[in-house]
Amino acid sequence: MAGYDILKLEKGLYSWGKSFTSALEELDPSGNYKGTPLEGLDAYQRQLKRFDIKVSGPGSDVVEKFFKTSDSAALFPEYVARAVRRGMEEADNLPRIVAAVTVIDALDYRSITSVPTDDEKELKTVGEGAYIPETVVRTQENLVSLYKRGRMLVASYEAIRFQRLDLFTVTLKQIGAYIARSQMKDAVQTLINGDGNSNAAPSGSVAASGTLTYSDLVTFWNLFDPYELNAFIASPDVMAKLLNLSEFKDAAAGFNFQRTGKQITPLGADLIKSSAVSAGKLVGLDKTCALEMVRAGEIMTEYDKLIDRQLERAAITCVAGFAKIFKDSARVLTI
Repeated sequence: MAGYDILKLEKGLYSWGKSFTSALEELDPSGNYKGTPLEGLDAYQRQLKRFDIKVSGPGSDVVEKFFKTSDSAALFPEYVARAVRRGMEEADNLPRIVAAVTVIDALDYRSITSVPTDDEKELKTVGEGAYIPETVVRTQENLVSLYKRGRMLVASYEAIRFQRLDLFTVTLKQIGAYIARSQMKDAVQTLINGDGNSNAAPSGSVAASGTLTYSDLVTFWNLFDPYELNAFIASPDVMAKLLNLSEFKDAAAGFNFQRTGKQITPLGADLIKSSAVSAGKLVGLDKTCALEMVRAGEIMTEYDKLIDRQLERAAITCVAGFAKIFKDSARVLTI
């Protein structure tokens, strides 16, 4: 197996149907470096070390460092993808509401569902030789809609060649944050309106329009049986009403917020503020069984433009969609 410092890098590594790092790992497995100073680095990070490229910290290099050789230039699209991914992860609330993530290598996907009756949700005693009740799992009638979300990176090599990578990373991370917020909006719309398979969330309203009380929350919580209400997604105005309820303003709640920076959550549920929810709306869900995220691959970058043309215009995109798993595991409360 060739050492990391003599590998031939080329843009063809991006077209193996897998990530650039995965392709590198096949050529230069990380397992070969156990017990060495390079242990703990993945194949891509070892290539950064090979070409002495520092992408973060006060001593980060300039963008031009990537283009010193044709081999090091092949690392640039992966740097862009990783910086965008970091931005997505830092702004991403989806792990707090998604029950399962499915990665596909096609643009068509049909999810599964089960719609048990109240009687089927109860596991009754089965006598010897008696019929065992069934739970039917079937594919959804309609395909999951996948959406391409991304940004066009427009910059000439001359404009950024002397910019520090640490600063350039901030711009790329912001692109990732834009994608994450767009995907959160797609997820919320699926929870509320369904995924096209007649599974929109049941909705209700508070006792007095425009006013949210603790009693309204308890009533809302009670509707979820046998599911568990363990996550709220609130519009900014509803979030303010929640935090102004007297039940969440007692001394213990204030002390916890001042000590940890975390708000007390209603009924023990995770509380997320998102402008993806329309004003006056509160979405409640059982995050263990409400939503499936379907992703077509990883973050894509136009590596030809990033390597051969040294930026100019390059698209950074991510294709994903969402499917509703159990209809009644998400509900909407209108304030």
